[in-house]
Amino acid sequence: MTTGELTLTAAKAPKVKPRRVMGAGKQLHAGPVTYAVLTVFALVSLAPLVWTAIAASRTDRRLAQTPPPLWFGGNLFKNLQSAWDQAGLGAAMLNSVIVAGTITVSTVLFATLAGFAFAKLRFRFSGLLLLLTVGTMMIPPQLAVVPLYLWMSDLGWSNQLQTVILPSLVTAFGTFFMRQYLVQALPTELIEAARVDGASSLRIVWHVVFPAARPAMAVLGLLTFVFAWNDFLWPIIALNQQNPTVQVALNSLGTGYVPDQAVIMAGALLGTLPLLIAFLLFGKQIVGGIMQGAIKG
Repeated sequence: MTTGELTLTAAKAPKVKPRRVMGAGKQLHAGPVTYAVLTVFALVSLAPLVWTAIAASRTDRRLAQTPPPLWFGGNLFKNLQSAWDQAGLGAAMLNSVIVAGTITVSTVLFATLAGFAFAKLRFRFSGLLLLLTVGTMMIPPQLAVVPLYLWMSDLGWSNQLQTVILPSLVTAFGTFFMRQYLVQALPTELIEAARVDGASSLRIVWHVVFPAARPAMAVLGLLTFVFAWNDFLWPIIALNQQNPTVQVALNSLGTGYVPDQAVIMAGALLGTLPLLIAFLLFGKQIVGGIMQGAIKG
């Protein structure tokens, strides 16, 4: 085929329009349907909290009427003060901060170390030990209440905060969660390179494992803090009203012949505020850690 024939064939061939490729720096923009769906989900999620605030700002008599109030009243600060004084929430808040903070730090630390061992270290019976650890999550916690209470009584720790802290220093869920994350996020070659450079096990954990596990540690820390703050079953058994956590203290607001529902709602709002403040302060870092882990994965 001559050069002229090739030119004629190329001229007759259909022209293909070049495809536009989105640049790496461009962001996808959500449409109106996406915003509508997100708005609905946000309203549904905020509805219980808004209703709690509305009920806390009303009187008990108004809450008993039909239809219920749909807007805020003028008794919010009065009910908050009543709930604070009746339940002794000052000392209870401090106790909950100590309990939830200690449990969160210890769970994140020990679960990360155990998860790293199960994910990257080779030792005998590792599979069996992991299976036993995961199997403990299938045991209802109510079955451990009686032997745990007897054990704490033998230690002389009745009505003390360490009674609530000690059984929750590390969880099987946290260990399994960190193990599953580190299997994918932490390359084995990185650990071997650190060992070749002469790094000790402690230095590898501090400079290699913890930076790689930071996104999962943030998520686990948030979940653990929320669970420890809201825990009610074991604290109501192990503690009394002289040394309570927030949930145990709030339980006293429901006693009496005719409980004041407005004051109970005000106490529930006070008990929720620390969680909201913690999320407002650290939510950006936690969400950023989740996204960083998703990108790495």
